[in-house]
Amino acid sequence: MRLALARNWWSLVIRGVLGILVGILTFVWPGITLAELVFLFAGYALVDGAVSLTGALRAVAAHERWGALLVEGIVGIAAAVITVMWPAITALSLVWVIAAWAIITGIVEIAAAVRLRRHVSGEWLLALSGIASTLFGVVAAVVPLAGALVIALWFGAYALIFGVILVALGFRMRSWEKGYSSGGRIPAPAH
Repeated sequence: MRLALARNWWSLVIRGVLGILVGILTFVWPGITLAELVFLFAGYALVDGAVSLTGALRAVAAHERWGALLVEGIVGIAAAVITVMWPAITALSLVWVIAAWAIITGIVEIAAAVRLRRHVSGEWLLALSGIASTLFGVVAAVVPLAGALVIALWFGAYALIFGVILVALGFRMRSWEKGYSSGGRIPAPAH
């Protein structure tokens, strides 16, 4: 069985590079205003959701599992739409939208990682990205009144870490796809 995630390794790399760029942008531009943070987050969530939906459609066409990608895509696009349609969003409301998006995305990624382990031995990067998303969402929900600058820096740190993990996972999936054999589990590459 070929894995949709391995065949679509490029989508992980695109999402990761976007995360890295957003993370760097928030640190280079530390005086970000709430309005700019709203649109920065919305853009990131929209592209991330669209790439996930593209992966889900490709998985459907290949008769593979697509549910996690669909949920992740819908949640990302919904978060983007909510933030753009509500531009006068308060800092507290924005934190709740970001926290909910991160927690749901993280849980979906952890579930996908558990399923991936049935086919790929030694895989932990997708679970790590899910843990990072969930932890970011929980921290944002626990301390929602931290202020726009702190929220921007937290989001930037999360996007940077998440992006690096996704790029690494994408290239691991690419190497596994190249070495794919039709005999069951894909062995972890030697380090």
